[in-house]
Amino acid sequence: QVQLVESGGGLVQPGGSLRLSCVASRSIFWFNFMGWYRQAPGKERELVAALTSAGSTNYADSAKGRFTISRDNAKNTVYLQMNSLKPEDTAVYYCNVVAFSGMKYWGKGTLVTVSS
Repeated sequence: QVQLVESGGGLVQPGGSLRLSCVASRSIFWFNFMGWYRQAPGKERELVAALTSAGSTNYADSAKGRFTISRDNAKNTVYLQMNSLKPEDTAVYYCNVVAFSGMKYWGKGTLVTVSS
């Protein structure tokens, strides 16, 4: 079993920045895929950014040029740096990992609110 704990959410003004962190209870070398999803009220959960074990990244169109996903292997942590935040980025952000075994794990989420 893997536990994922997200942090770093909060209230930020439009144009501001936040860095989300996702700490895994085991080495992230176990994971083939690491991603950040978000779910806004009344909307479906969507993939925002993804990172593979090979180092490939993928971003939603809405995140390109503003968000960056990265990892720190020594800290078992995946980050999402979010810049130039917009009100439409308001959502609960979830960390998701997929192990090489195929098992999928989710964190409980962290709320990001972009508002003046």
